[in-house]
Amino acid sequence: MSNNHSQGTNGNNTFAQRREREGRGQGPHAFNGTGALPALNTTRSYSGGFDFEAMLTSLHELFAQDRQVASQQESKRCGICYLYFAPEELQYRESEGFYVCASCAQALGKQTLPMIRRQQK
Repeated sequence: MSNNHSQGTNGNNTFAQRREREGRGQGPHAFNGTGALPALNTTRSYSGGFDFEAMLTSLHELFAQDRQVASQQESKRCGICYLYFAPEELQYRESEGFYVCASCAQALGKQTLPMIRRQQK
């Protein structure tokens, strides 16, 4: 059986060389003889002032409002953010074939965005 699949282009077995370096503690992960990688430091710190709980609360409120609007008979979805709006709050972009809310329209500006599937007007 050939060993060609595990050899580099110059005929050296690069996998074996890397494994040997790791065995001496020179690789990206020191090899401990068991084949297992060393334990990672699982404590992470973030020095920024990001409030994760506030973000979750905000998303919860946004999706609750979205479900409420979606339950209305005439509501339509924005083709960009996929949130539901009353029809008068959306603009239909005829050239691309989708509805867009004011926030997404402002972000898009005059840029066109091709869609795979057109929304019904």
